Amino acid sequence: MPNPSRPLGLSVVLVLVTIAAGIAIRFTPLGLPPVISKYGGSALWAMMVYWIVSTLLPAWRIRALFLLAGTLATIVEFFKLAHSPALDAFRLTLPGILLLGRFFSAWDIVAYWLAISAAALADRQIRKARTIDGH
Repeated sequence: MPNPSRPLGLSVVLVLVTIAAGIAIRFTPLGLPPVISKYGGSALWAMMVYWIVSTLLPAWRIRALFLLAGTLATIVEFFKLAHSPALDAFRLTLPGILLLGRFFSAWDIVAYWLAISAAALADRQIRKARTIDGH
């Protein structure tokens, strides 16, 4: 049976809600527990990567999407170890902070894979419900 995809509208909503939540965690004093404040934005960034990858490659199996999104997020984290004046200057801007981050953290990689796991599990449920509904 072919892998059902999410409706494009739902995919856009998932990306936008995830971005909004990530920005809120990063820049709004919400009084969240320290671990959520520290890693929540990173986790939501990685979840956004999953939503984008799974939207762009709707026919792929969820396991492959999970592995691709996790690998991309991990590569971006290791990219933080690369430095040049232009790259470091970009990292100080709001887009640089949001897209690349500033400092390497192995714990961020853990947060990425956990968040991508959660997104993939949610995606499986969404697609399963879509199959059951016959859409």
